[in-house]
Amino acid sequence: MPELQLLRPEHASALLAFELDNRAYFAAAIPDRGDDYFARFDERHRALLVEQEAGTCYFHVLVDPAGEVLGRVNLVDVADGAADLGYRIAERAAGRGLATWGVREVCRRAVDVYGLTTLRAAADLRNAASRAVLARTGFTVTGETRLSRGPGLTYVLRL
Repeated sequence: MPELQLLRPEHASALLAFELDNRAYFAAAIPDRGDDYFARFDERHRALLVEQEAGTCYFHVLVDPAGEVLGRVNLVDVADGAADLGYRIAERAAGRGLATWGVREVCRRAVDVYGLTTLRAAADLRNAASRAVLARTGFTVTGETRLSRGPGLTYVLRL
């Protein structure tokens, strides 16, 4: 099992490789980050670390023993004891329970480390895998929403 680590400066090269290697895979299910994201990756990485230091976001990477990033599980827009959850898993690591494990671990940290009481999430109706992860980790559907690619569901988890 990989290790869940809070994002650090030294993750930059492995995280960029993860995003580039899985770009087409992710773009099949969620909007592509765009060329500018990759061209300005180092600047963006530094900005994420500043947000994290301020306590407005907590970015996590799932790292294998060789240092390769296999996934991301993030808490963003942290305010008033709540945050939005987002995650993505490398194509080669998908379907093995890694997303479920990573989300559960971040939920534990949300309570024990970050002092949060509520997590929110959203998933595209066509993304059955993401919806299954949310269901397995205790999130409940709260409504419908319109995501960039079409209809989706909103979720909440009271911690």
